[in-house]
Amino acid sequence: MSRLDENPVAKRDIKEMGREAVFLIPNVVKLLARITRDPRVSVRRKTFAAAALIYVVSPIDLIPDFIAGFGQLDDLVIAAIALNHLIAGAGRDVVTEHWDGSEDALDLILAATEWSAEIIPGPMRRLLPR
Repeated sequence: MSRLDENPVAKRDIKEMGREAVFLIPNVVKLLARITRDPRVSVRRKTFAAAALIYVVSPIDLIPDFIAGFGQLDDLVIAAIALNHLIAGAGRDVVTEHWDGSEDALDLILAATEWSAEIIPGPMRRLLPR
């Protein structure tokens, strides 16, 4: 019998997970604001994040927003890639210094942004500023 069998994790309700995700938003916004003001993060990474933000709020999209299910997908992926790029450039120590939430929540955000960066094809990933 494995350790996982001894302590099963209760299945979580989708509404509960959605509430938790919404509560992360203020901490993510504060994290981004603090990282962009931190002099230890390169101007190139900050500029890339700003360009991504402009794209996300712009009415011009690669995938039009009216296409059900996919309209906001390009915005979400670009925002996650920019967030990952900015956080990777800052480094774990700087990010932890600026994070107000729990370490588990930060780990979840880092894992999600890393995954989004990994789904981008290699040739496109090489175009990102270093």
